[in-house]
Amino acid sequence: MILCAGEALIDMLPRQTEAHEAAFAPYPGGSVFNTAVALARLGQPTEFFSGLSSDLFGERLAGVLLANGVGSGLAHRSDRPTTLAFVTLSDGQASYAFYDENTAGRMLTEADIPEIPDTTQACFFGGISLAVEPCADAYAALAAKAAPRHVVMLDPNIRPSFIADEARFRARMDHMLALSDIVKASDEDMRWLLGDGAIPVLAEKLLAKGPSLVLVTQGADGVTGFHGKGELHVHAERVQVVDTVGAGDTFNAGVLAGLAKAGVLDKTHLANGLSDDTLRDVMALGVKAAAVTVTRAGANPPRLDELT
Repeated sequence: MILCAGEALIDMLPRQTEAHEAAFAPYPGGSVFNTAVALARLGQPTEFFSGLSSDLFGERLAGVLLANGVGSGLAHRSDRPTTLAFVTLSDGQASYAFYDENTAGRMLTEADIPEIPDTTQACFFGGISLAVEPCADAYAALAAKAAPRHVVMLDPNIRPSFIADEARFRARMDHMLALSDIVKASDEDMRWLLGDGAIPVLAEKLLAKGPSLVLVTQGADGVTGFHGKGELHVHAERVQVVDTVGAGDTFNAGVLAGLAKAGVLDKTHLANGLSDDTLRDVMALGVKAAAVTVTRAGANPPRLDELT
């Protein structure tokens, strides 16, 4: 089983009414929520931990998890409101305005984190939930709890405008990077974390912080994996892009599903270094799944039978 820990929210996506008025439509989302749904659709047993509201949006989020076969029994439920993210699109690229104060997800604390089931192979962390307190500290504590026995995957998903205390965020991120076995980061994430420089140089710096595998996504230029045995590039698939909402989240799910399918989703295999063939297959599954997602409006990851 793979445990995904992070935000669940409602993406308010831009739409147009029949009267041609600008409007927003609510869609269940959140970076880690999307990854959990994508993992389940790819056939992986998946559990989700977050702060979920009992309001109408929270019930909708819980319903989507149930409909997709994602367990939510570990989630902390409260009557605080659900986080809303209003999305605007420019040439298919998404930008966000978050309404997150005092929400069920934001106010999660270390006292709310669950015991990690013995069946857990890996724990995934990421998204805006790592940038805001008190929930960020709760997720960091859960990662520390998971790291000795379980694979930890981290997607920093840096959103500078969402970071109120940069020094505190960087300290937390350094702590979580040191706990992680796998880190997925965009080229923009890498430069925000480590400064200017060529991607291979920055990847080596990131590996030196603790991870066994670093995956750097570069949009249409594909993804490059870096580990102790070298590096490997997989090209992006050419598709007609509708929007990029959920693309990175789906890639993360594809990577974890690929590692599980190959029987290498464990700390020993990752520390020893994956073979080129295995790493290529794992990255290719992530790229292929993400390529389907970007052809659809909103975060709507594919099912396994859509990739065959």
